[in-house]
Amino acid sequence: MQDTQRHTIRLEELEGGIVKLVFGNPPTNAMSIVLLEELAMTIEKLGEQEEVQIIILQSEGDRTFCSGADFTELMAIEDTMSGRIFFSGFAKVINSCRKSSKIIIGRVQGKAIGGGVGLAAATDHCFATQFAAIKLSELSIGIIPAVIEPAVERKIGLSSFSVLALKATEFFTADWAKEKGLYMEMFETTTEMDEAVLSLARSLSKYNPEALKELKRILWKNTDHWDSLLLERAEISGKLVLSNFTKETLQAFKAKNG
Repeated sequence: MQDTQRHTIRLEELEGGIVKLVFGNPPTNAMSIVLLEELAMTIEKLGEQEEVQIIILQSEGDRTFCSGADFTELMAIEDTMSGRIFFSGFAKVINSCRKSSKIIIGRVQGKAIGGGVGLAAATDHCFATQFAAIKLSELSIGIIPAVIEPAVERKIGLSSFSVLALKATEFFTADWAKEKGLYMEMFETTTEMDEAVLSLARSLSKYNPEALKELKRILWKNTDHWDSLLLERAEISGKLVLSNFTKETLQAFKAKNG
């Protein structure tokens, strides 16, 4: 499967072992298989570096944090194996966040859809702006948010997850996401959010690294089985994306949006 868009991953090293990990895929930061693989690998490598204390995970641009799966690549899936491989990319990113020994701070500047919601949920402490509405649109195209469900449910609970999953065409406000526990803090502007993100990162970077590592383990208790669970979920999504309903829906979307 080819990565048809120009994606980017860049690292920005700040003081005190703070590293900004910035991913991009214009115009909406959709997740291609190559971007997912590289993002998971980068998170894993940062977790192995002793000099790194805190990771700030964010995306390029001012508007959309992440629009979820790349629709062009979804349409190109022709068999269960390629479907499983594509959705396992999301599993790898979530598991790399979960298994990293570093505290990961999320920075969500705009809308998060599908896998973008899962990515926000995989961080340890997530900041957002008032524009960071969320939506799980999977059911509307014939699949389900199977891979990201454990991460999202872990933050907002099964009841709130079910509302998101069933109301697949509806955006839920950043206020709603904060109330349910996906976002820990929310701000009116990106500038205010960035100041708060950096302030927390600086504070955490001064703490005992071993204490942070142990706290991270506690925060992710009862998730050791996710390596196998998320791959099982990827297989479910990989099969559903081959359904006639999904193929026809994606074709209609392509025709409507050129």
